[in-house]
Amino acid sequence: MANNKLANRVSSISSFTPPLSKGERESKPNLVCAVDLGGTNLRAANIDCEGKIRDRLKFKTPQTDNPEEIVSAIACAVAQCSSHAEQRHQTIQAVSVVVPGSVNAATGLVVNAPNVPAIIGFDLTSALASELKRSILIENDANAAAVGELWKGAARGHRTIVCFTLGTGVGGGVILNGELWRGIDGTGGEIGHISIEPFGGVQCNCGNFGCLEVYGSATALVRMTRERLEQYSGSQLDTIARDDLTAEKLFEAALAGDVLARSMFEKLGIYLGIAIANIVNTLNPEMIVIGGGVSAAFDLFAPSAREEMARRAFPVPAARCQIVKAECGDDAGLLGGALLASQNCLR
Repeated sequence: MANNKLANRVSSISSFTPPLSKGERESKPNLVCAVDLGGTNLRAANIDCEGKIRDRLKFKTPQTDNPEEIVSAIACAVAQCSSHAEQRHQTIQAVSVVVPGSVNAATGLVVNAPNVPAIIGFDLTSALASELKRSILIENDANAAAVGELWKGAARGHRTIVCFTLGTGVGGGVILNGELWRGIDGTGGEIGHISIEPFGGVQCNCGNFGCLEVYGSATALVRMTRERLEQYSGSQLDTIARDDLTAEKLFEAALAGDVLARSMFEKLGIYLGIAIANIVNTLNPEMIVIGGGVSAAFDLFAPSAREEMARRAFPVPAARCQIVKAECGDDAGLLGGALLASQNCLR
């Protein structure tokens, strides 16, 4: 299909000028409807060629084994976004969908999506193109977040960056010399599955042991804290039922000065620093951008991450590489998806 041909193009983001001239943009504003398909929520937004978000919608992601129900939910979100656009006499020119899993851009297939298993192996691109009669771009959510941060966030003005997204798991997006690097099969940038603990006894959802994801995510933070609570009977966290412990409560306790909570964020930073050192030695990036929900605690774990990175990486690239907090928040993936769709579908 034509959409697959579009997906075959290399996603260069070395230039941030929209594909339309200024006069064309003023006479016929272009919008991309960007959809962020999460395991729990589906968010959609209309985004113009300057990166301004015009409309926002949020729905529950269908809990289903039927991929067509996912397609219908996305189509419904796009229809509502289209209605909002039409009220301003604007038109949605393309649709981007970012998914929490690996995507084969050449085929339009979702290779893996643990949090939305219904679409694994499903040609989401073709199904949506048929349903919506619009150009469709499907992208991994962490890849899109990296593009969003490069376009409108912490990495503006840079060309070689790596973005970590720390949430329930750990995602990654790699941009090399202005181009999003997907790898040969679309699975490049899976930073969460770098092995950092060879003797770790915790198995990752991917089947491996010792992955960054089981030591550097919100889920890992809670698990590791539970394992150490008995050693800190004076911690305020000891008053919280084990099943009620969350990363947010850990963050609050750390801000209040709880020794255990603060030590856990420092430990998370050490694990991140090991992974970052591997990235720095391999790719020599200008910047590491840390996003996702856990990045709210950036000031608590960043010092130990920087120290561990400096201890393990080659001195020159380590000294050059900045480690910064993402700026776009939950909008990073939406913005990145919109830019990629505008560059690949609206030329």
